[in-house]
Amino acid sequence: GEPVVLRNVLIGEVWLCSGQSNMEIPVQGGRDCPIEHSLEIIAESAQYPDVRLFSVKIDGGLTPREDVTGAWCEASPATVKTFSAVGYLFGRNLRRALGVPVGIINSSCGGTWIEAWFPAELQKHFGDFDPASLPTREGQSGMTTVEILYNGMIYPLHNFAIKGFCWYQGESNVGHHKAYADRLETMVKAWRDLWGQGELPFYIVEIAPYLYEGDGTSGARLREAQFKASREIPSSGIVCTNDLVYPYEDTQIHPCRKEEVGQRLAYMALNRTYGYTDILCEGPVYREMRIEGDEVLLFFDNDDSGFSPWYGISGFEIAGEDRVFHPAEARVLPGEKCIAVKSPAVQVPVAVRYCFRDFCPGNLTGSRNLPAYPFRTDNW
Repeated sequence: GEPVVLRNVLIGEVWLCSGQSNMEIPVQGGRDCPIEHSLEIIAESAQYPDVRLFSVKIDGGLTPREDVTGAWCEASPATVKTFSAVGYLFGRNLRRALGVPVGIINSSCGGTWIEAWFPAELQKHFGDFDPASLPTREGQSGMTTVEILYNGMIYPLHNFAIKGFCWYQGESNVGHHKAYADRLETMVKAWRDLWGQGELPFYIVEIAPYLYEGDGTSGARLREAQFKASREIPSSGIVCTNDLVYPYEDTQIHPCRKEEVGQRLAYMALNRTYGYTDILCEGPVYREMRIEGDEVLLFFDNDDSGFSPWYGISGFEIAGEDRVFHPAEARVLPGEKCIAVKSPAVQVPVAVRYCFRDFCPGNLTGSRNLPAYPFRTDNW
């Protein structure tokens, strides 16, 4: 019979941000993993008290749970510094553009495979999958077990109405790229079915350049799978991060430039979810090629405003029938909506790749400096 009084209640937009360590890492950074402009971001956070933050405590479950540990808090220097950098910066940019309160739920855990984030029952049809367990790496927390994070950190949230999802994961699945797009598509459908709010937007962050083990293209193949998933999953998109690393970060799996990641996620949400179509959200996307002599002409979608730079473009490789790729010279053809690529080492070209390496930051951009997505014209 006692009255219940609720204070400081806001009505606005709520997004769920999930994934592994590049989503989890806080604004203050981690050991040997600084976040660029972190002091400025933290110092200015008090200007946005209507950005609300909720961090789900890392916890697994063998069966779906009904509740999580965590609490809502206002954005402030004390709270922002320990909150997901990508999540907060995404929310802050939405708040600036929309002018309404924004809530961000961070439910992420470092070093985790995608298989830990959706029900095991949905994974049995994957031929390369052991439904009992996943490979673990030295030092991991054990949270890679199939569906354990789904049970403990996703399922309990499903009664909370949200606007959409942001997903930054994939590093742990490098080397297991062949079924990643199918797994991600299956996970997204499971999450949408769980919330029962229709095709909630799902925005992916491309894994950043990093020197993985293998033949030098294992990370590129995972990015390719992420891009494929973004084209197959309705109401989804992918943010390119290929240009958001410094040369010295080739062995740093947590690059410092999270501010631009949050910005680009916000641009995608503003364009595709909120209808701000004047805010572009994708750079050039490879469409087709034409071979003319020793040169390959490449054509792209999202090329309305042309390309930059005009010459000195880095990241292209070209190969002949021997399938050996050589660094290539690339230039924008004057008056044409295409890029010409060639190499003196290849007289009869067959295939072209752009930044299709584990660590190969490119500099090709399109409209309003949005980067071109890495790609390959072959399927070798």
